[in-house]
Amino acid sequence: QVQLVESGGGLVQPGGSLRLSCAASRPIFSIDAMEWYRQAPGKQRELVATITSIGSTNYADFVKGRFTISRDNAKNTVYLQMNSLKPEDTANYCCHILYFGSRYDIWGQGTQVTVSS
Repeated sequence: QVQLVESGGGLVQPGGSLRLSCAASRPIFSIDAMEWYRQAPGKQRELVATITSIGSTNYADFVKGRFTISRDNAKNTVYLQMNSLKPEDTANYCCHILYFGSRYDIWGQGTQVTVSS
């Protein structure tokens, strides 16, 4: 069973930075896209960023200019660099991978990010 393990979350002050990592326990063939979602208490889950198999990226408006998604295929890992963090960024962040023509997908368990002074 392939598992996705997120790491890098924690408590950070407003204006600070964190880098989240999501690593697959074993290689996954034919990845179509890797994504980061987040969900705050009482709110719906929202898409934060996507990177495709050819390296193109998309970002939610509320993180443009602050967050960067990247990947390392050799390490089976996707990253989310988060800068200029705001209290409203506080949420549980989960990675999501689609593969085999998006016929399959897998979710990570999530990592908590808390932005507070």
